[in-house]
Amino acid sequence: MNNRQTKTHFELRKRAVIIIGNYGSGKSEVAVNLALHIKRQGENDISIADLDVVNPYFRSREAIAPLESEGINVVVPRGGHFYADLPIILPEIKGLFENQVGTAIFDVGGDDVGCRILSSMENSVKDHELLMVVNHLRPFTSTLEGAVSMMEKLETSSKLKITGFIGNSHLMEDTSLDIVLEGINFLRKLNDFTGIEIRFVTVPEDLMDEISLVVDDILLLGVKRILQPPWRPGDYTLRKKRQVQV
Repeated sequence: MNNRQTKTHFELRKRAVIIIGNYGSGKSEVAVNLALHIKRQGENDISIADLDVVNPYFRSREAIAPLESEGINVVVPRGGHFYADLPIILPEIKGLFENQVGTAIFDVGGDDVGCRILSSMENSVKDHELLMVVNHLRPFTSTLEGAVSMMEKLETSSKLKITGFIGNSHLMEDTSLDIVLEGINFLRKLNDFTGIEIRFVTVPEDLMDEISLVVDDILLLGVKRILQPPWRPGDYTLRKKRQVQV
């Protein structure tokens, strides 16, 4: 009989949760899934702000429909600026940092280039967690040395200190149990080397039962793929076309 109790409840420590990481680590997917997870835990006042001005695809602004359908406030450029790769900082974003009410999740652009937007707002960024997404299957973070180097670049660029790691090792639809476990082992080594805690690890929803049999000391966040690139048409593409007209 399995007596393990899987940790799946995300404990809010700060009202602002800033998600950063290297390009292609899956930050936006993590940010969107985290917002939905917190909402389903019973939190009511939740906002997510898209600060990704680096990658034209896989940004949290692409998930307006599923987020707003759950009652989550989505702060993104609208209308003609929806797909713009411009450093547009909405007044509402500064307000989200300075506000003392509710939970705000910030999806920041990849690499040190994307993090520079935070340094321009350092006087507004106060009560926060700064969480780095780590995918050990991506270039530049496939080794311990590379991950530490990326961490240092992100901190220098943002002028903020990373407070926790998010494990997000995956190969999209080809993610297996072994891949997730390899990512967890990699993250444990990164934790040992830096002393920075593992905040949580993402796991495809269909693998949660298997992972929970062998991992019970790390918070596991079940995720499903929400963001889709334009070369993968489907129902989500139709929703996106309607969003452009907002």
